[in-house]
Amino acid sequence: MKRVIEAEGVVTRFGSRTIHDGLSLHVNEQEIFAILGESGSGKSVLMKEMIMLLKPDAGKITVLGKELGKITFHQAQKLRSEWGVLFQFGALYSSLTIAENIEVQLKEYTKLSKEMRSKLVRSKIALVGLDAHVGALYPSELSGGMIKRAALARALAMEPKLLFLDEPTSGLDPVGARNFDKLIVELRQMLGITVVMITHDLDSIANIVDRMAVLADKHVVAEGTLDEVLHSTHPFVEEFFKNEYTRERFADRLAQGEEDVQ
Repeated sequence: MKRVIEAEGVVTRFGSRTIHDGLSLHVNEQEIFAILGESGSGKSVLMKEMIMLLKPDAGKITVLGKELGKITFHQAQKLRSEWGVLFQFGALYSSLTIAENIEVQLKEYTKLSKEMRSKLVRSKIALVGLDAHVGALYPSELSGGMIKRAALARALAMEPKLLFLDEPTSGLDPVGARNFDKLIVELRQMLGITVVMITHDLDSIANIVDRMAVLADKHVVAEGTLDEVLHSTHPFVEEFFKNEYTRERFADRLAQGEEDVQ
């Protein structure tokens, strides 16, 4: 299976504080891959390194066949056009309409005419399930769920191969969160994209994630499918997946894992 992201021996420090100490993982093409972990484990830092907002102190990260620490400025610019990012709270420009927010990358990275850009913006708005009139609104006029979808439309503006999502269902009500999960799966199937998401949402983890990496103690302490991760005996995995609440949710899988051990 083709790997689209590889992190090998990543070390990240902020002053005297070490966040990652030899962290390694990989993401396969067209899978929905989750990054989860305890608070302060460096989930968002790792994602920022993958999208070149931060640079690790050691190790290497390869995205779409390009080693990030060795590419030229022009290669980096081209690579940025091949991924989209949905930040946790949308990060839409408050002074721009939704249509203008979506158009930003198209103006920056393409030479398309205004008419063609407008057509693409309308198509992206429709793609994420928003009504056409939303394009003329400002972020302050949207609900939390609509902001997430508008930010997703912007992330999809350049028809990326990779989609990075930071806590995509946080702040949404249960129905809105499940609808957003459904949308992510549909987009993966429709567009053939690879999705990397930071999440703590147990429903997302159980229902749409193909594989995941669990960060703790400055490393990846478990990586694989949910069933594979549930075999881990690391204290954080035990605390996150095998407490009273989650045991009920994952009862069948946990029981199967215990049978396999026996």
